[in-house]
Amino acid sequence: MKLVTKNHRGYTALHAEKLDTTLTTRGDSKESFYIGPLTDDLNQWPLEEDLPSWRCTMETYHQKLLSAVTKLLSLIALSLKLEEDFFEKVGALIEPLAFIRLLHYPGDLNSSSEEIFGASAHSDYGMVTLLVTDGVPGLQICREKSKQPRVWEDVPSMSGLHSLQILAKTVLWNVWKAVAPSLVHQDSHP
Repeated sequence: MKLVTKNHRGYTALHAEKLDTTLTTRGDSKESFYIGPLTDDLNQWPLEEDLPSWRCTMETYHQKLLSAVTKLLSLIALSLKLEEDFFEKVGALIEPLAFIRLLHYPGDLNSSSEEIFGASAHSDYGMVTLLVTDGVPGLQICREKSKQPRVWEDVPSMSGLHSLQILAKTVLWNVWKAVAPSLVHQDSHP
């Protein structure tokens, strides 16, 4: 089964990405599989014979996550004292660029003294990130990204928890001129 990343879809090999380009180390210690919007036919799927029902399962999962985010955006709008359908009215839900990033962190594969990150420091793009964890710790946040050296805080992890992260989001809507500041984060687990 050969799936290479194309159009930000498909498989990305171990160390193929380095989210923090200022690091002199090799790439991040993770491999991933990207699934984008289901409407544009750009996703790369394993053959059905290699992974039976996987495509159907992932498409259903994608639709359910998109539905959850749509409901969440209604709650965010209400918390900002806006109309419940505010984000829908301003077009934020027209052809959403919803991506699923399935990540696998294999752990420390060598014993070198090089500092290794599962996902080096970065800010996410988009409006909302939903993080589904398996209880393995490693997520860290940095509240003041311009302060040097950066101070990293561990984010508690609980097994089975589907945690919402509205991390690293800059939401700027001309209608109400409000900004939610970006938050830099990383996965320290190699």
